[in-house]
Amino acid sequence: MQFHHNGYESAEPRIRPAAGYGIDRATELPDEMDVLVVGTGPAGMLLAAQLSRFPDVNARIIEQRGGRLEVGQADGIQARTVETFQAFGFRERIQAEAYRLTETAFWKPDPEDPSRVVRVARTPDDPAEISEHWHLVVNQARVLDYFAEAALEAPGRIAPDYGIEYLGCEIDQAAEHPVSARLRYTTGPREGEERVVRTKYLVGADGARSSVRASIGRRLEGDAQYHAWGVMDVLANTDFPDIRIKTFVQAAGGGTVIVIPREGQYLFRLYVDLGAVPEDDGGAIRRTTFDEVLAQANRILSPYTLDVRSVAWFSVYEVAHRLADAFDDVPVELAGRRTPRVFIMGDACHTHSAKAGQGMNVSMQDGFNLGWKLGHVLTGIAPESLLSTYSLERQVTAKALIDYDQEWSAMAAKPIEEYDNPNELEEYYSRTAEFTAGFSTCYAPSLVTAGDEHQSLASGFPIGKRFKSAEVIRRADGNPVHLGHLHEADGRWRIYVFADRSAPARGGTPVAALSDWLLRDPASPVVRSRRDGAELDAVLDIKVVYQQDSREVEVLDAPEVFLPERGRFGLTDRSKVFCARLGTGNDHDVDADIFDVRGISRDGAIVVVRPDMYVAAVLPLTATDELAAFFAPLLTH
Repeated sequence: MQFHHNGYESAEPRIRPAAGYGIDRATELPDEMDVLVVGTGPAGMLLAAQLSRFPDVNARIIEQRGGRLEVGQADGIQARTVETFQAFGFRERIQAEAYRLTETAFWKPDPEDPSRVVRVARTPDDPAEISEHWHLVVNQARVLDYFAEAALEAPGRIAPDYGIEYLGCEIDQAAEHPVSARLRYTTGPREGEERVVRTKYLVGADGARSSVRASIGRRLEGDAQYHAWGVMDVLANTDFPDIRIKTFVQAAGGGTVIVIPREGQYLFRLYVDLGAVPEDDGGAIRRTTFDEVLAQANRILSPYTLDVRSVAWFSVYEVAHRLADAFDDVPVELAGRRTPRVFIMGDACHTHSAKAGQGMNVSMQDGFNLGWKLGHVLTGIAPESLLSTYSLERQVTAKALIDYDQEWSAMAAKPIEEYDNPNELEEYYSRTAEFTAGFSTCYAPSLVTAGDEHQSLASGFPIGKRFKSAEVIRRADGNPVHLGHLHEADGRWRIYVFADRSAPARGGTPVAALSDWLLRDPASPVVRSRRDGAELDAVLDIKVVYQQDSREVEVLDAPEVFLPERGRFGLTDRSKVFCARLGTGNDHDVDADIFDVRGISRDGAIVVVRPDMYVAAVLPLTATDELAAFFAPLLTH
């Protein structure tokens, strides 16, 4: 985090000065706006927090409820989501109150007495060390609180307009604000009053029964599995040893219990297998009582027992996997030729079981994907064609999630006697750790993701996958930092320049030549994206990592593009120059050289990373034509 560059400030530095629509933001929902978001779930609130970083975008978010969500149903937080929290600036605080999952236990029938269950395995939560971030459990309501705070403390000062229901919309492509949305007040002195507002873009983050989805004629397609689960958040005394560890318990004769410890050290969640549901059940299974579900849990956990003292939440649901036919309003025959005006995200376009812990996490990535794209288009950085990539990318990702969840749900519900391999469940769990951590998404080549012709130059940064951080040394202060942790959710592209063997110099090296091109060539994305009065790195954050030890590098020897001026005093920013290794004689040490850890060529490489943290391109240091060609359709100037 950088601050004080515009003068000393004694207030909380996370609260950025209001700007644009954030200055004297109207308390009443206006008649016209740039973006109207419907729904304050995880996808909608992340989208609001991202758009609030674009204060010149007039964005509003409405919610039918009269106030904040008090108890959420989702609670599992993937490492990829924690990485996202880092980008929005609240990872440390939410991590402090969350429950950290470090291992998973597996219990099965005792071979000597199948009426009893015994522990058969304990596996690390991240056996392949996929991420430096943790796997957490924290209530969805608290996640929404943190994103609401992030949106309110960003320059745009976006806050939810509660007590407003979305009813429907009409679209006039020729109008300046093409979408006319009908709304109704659900609380307060205007309760029951209807009105129409006009917006350039409408986003439906309003859940599985989405009114926005229905109003654009999209539908969820898929089937139920006809298998039911009871779920409860409880406070209880128990003699079951692993109640504070994520645990899968499989009983003889069928039946599974999944234990999810909750934050605070006392609360825990149980998913209790209720078995197959007849197709003609007519919803009767959903009337299963809490006592019946608890009795089933005690049967599966035998000889251990649960003595429930308090129930925070309880529900019965049937597993269903459904996917929308598209995530925007553009008909198939007009895809790529008409600008989307309405988007859907989260449960509005994909539904699945809760046991894989994917729903809330994938929904937030929907919001992250769309947020910067809307911001770039509405501020004139990028053309409208960028918006067509949202549905293309996220529908494929959601389909992969549903395919995984179908397999995982079926496996979790299968009687243990039907397993070909008695260790099948735990082996599958370990084998798919990258997916459950949220890191398996790989975007195909498109307008925002290049091909893999130069992938060998940085094999550890697969194109289309999220940028996997590693430690480097910030030369200005000698501190070891994770390079990826410096990626803020500020809507900027990142260009990481991994230098060749040459030391820093203002001329005579490939890195110096690249710097000169970036600053002066009319085809350079820096030149094309820069506006009068804007800082050099307003759209493209460019950093360099040298191969030398930190004591062999002087910051001010780095080329000009890595030393931009900051703030109204034109202060030199020295934070963009890094080294792969520490010099000798330091008290702390970084054993791993990022060039070795991430398979980066010693001849150097350029790694381009999208604003949502996915690798967009890998190029040679000399590939200025290719770099210009990549950014050409993404910049309006």
